[in-house]
Amino acid sequence: MAQQLNHHTLPILSIGALGGTVSMRANQPGAGATPMITGEALLDGISQLHEGLDVHIETLCLVPSASLDFNLLLEVLIWAQEQVKLGVQGVVITQGTDTLEETAFFLDLLWSDDVPLVLTGAMRPSDQQGADGSANLTDASRVALDAQSRKRGVLVVMNGQIHQALHVRKSSAMALEAFNSALFGPAGLIIENRVIYLRKASARTVLPMPRSTHHKVALLLATLSADTVLLEHVLALGYDALVVSAFGAGHVSIEWVDLIDQITTEIPVLVATRTGSDSTAEASYGFIGGEMDLIDRGALMCGFLCPYKARILIWLLIGAGLGREVGKHLQRLGFKATEG
Repeated sequence: MAQQLNHHTLPILSIGALGGTVSMRANQPGAGATPMITGEALLDGISQLHEGLDVHIETLCLVPSASLDFNLLLEVLIWAQEQVKLGVQGVVITQGTDTLEETAFFLDLLWSDDVPLVLTGAMRPSDQQGADGSANLTDASRVALDAQSRKRGVLVVMNGQIHQALHVRKSSAMALEAFNSALFGPAGLIIENRVIYLRKASARTVLPMPRSTHHKVALLLATLSADTVLLEHVLALGYDALVVSAFGAGHVSIEWVDLIDQITTEIPVLVATRTGSDSTAEASYGFIGGEMDLIDRGALMCGFLCPYKARILIWLLIGAGLGREVGKHLQRLGFKATEG
């Protein structure tokens, strides 16, 4: 296969299909949409790009993205790395949008190649009026093949916008404009079939591949009048780290603080804001359960890094034997995300 692809004179684009809404339709009227369209069938939607291009496409799985997991994503990563070795100009992954922001960040932390890796999906099934899958796949393919996309890591292309994996969030359940990058904005746009970047590529740090994958990271959400039962059992259940999706700028109730104090002596505790935008604080609030109090108790503030991505970061670091370096990486990703 490697020899065959490397002898091509046409630019090569590789597409890996994982399923999700972009692959879904109802098998009969009134039935809900399910994954059934293979990657090969998706090619019909990007026929306008075929001329002067060799498209290599594989169906890696057909599942809703809620059923993806870290081990499967590591297999997808290896597949994408193999495509680069075959000489492709760009790689596109299609998947469901439910976990797209997390998948993108997971792969971005491990993607060391200059070749663009672009993720896309759809908000409407293929048999629904106004289906957006073909347009998103066409846009993602253009971005993956554009020379300006090199050295930018993993990108998410949805609804005519290009987002960095670090910043992108799904902020709407059903709308076509479901993805945004709060505060930072999109990295680029697709206008009249042209790829236009709004800022230069920044320096990136890539993590080693995890040596172990059996460790667990808990994610607990702070809510009004929340009990402490789950928090009390985090250590006994064998979790290797805890992420707290905290109120506001990184706050929890007074009932949680002593337990967090105990947990930090055994495993890393990361505190992120549950708000979906802006950063945790470091030196603003001194009350019990405020961010200054939690820092004194050994917790680590996540800055701009959201709880879901903080969980991925610490999972990958622990898997690579670098769990003690999480503070350094939080400083880089959470507070210095735009430097480079």
